[in-house]
Amino acid sequence: QVQLVESGGGLVQTGGSLSLSCAASGNIFSINSWDWYRQAPGKQREVVATITGGGSTNYADSVKGRSTISRDNAKNTVYLQMNSLKPEDTAVYSCRLVVTSNQGLEARYWGQGTQVTVSS
Repeated sequence: QVQLVESGGGLVQTGGSLSLSCAASGNIFSINSWDWYRQAPGKQREVVATITGGGSTNYADSVKGRSTISRDNAKNTVYLQMNSLKPEDTAVYSCRLVVTSNQGLEARYWGQGTQVTVSS
């Protein structure tokens, strides 16, 4: 079983920065991708950023140019650095890990979520 533990959320003023991290533990055979999602009150969950096993990254238009997703393979950890934060970035941010087991089966795991609040 794989567990994800997130950290780094909090309250920040408009224009500020935050760095989120998500560490995975357990039996991880092969990582397909890491994703960061967010869900604001009353809105659907949306993917914010993705980094593949090969290191390719992709960002939602809403955060492109302001956020950077990165990973530390040795630590099985993914990071999301967010800069120039806006009130509309306020949401619960969750990480997702997609892995392939040694039996060739894909599995998806979610972090518990961390609140990011940007004050105006």
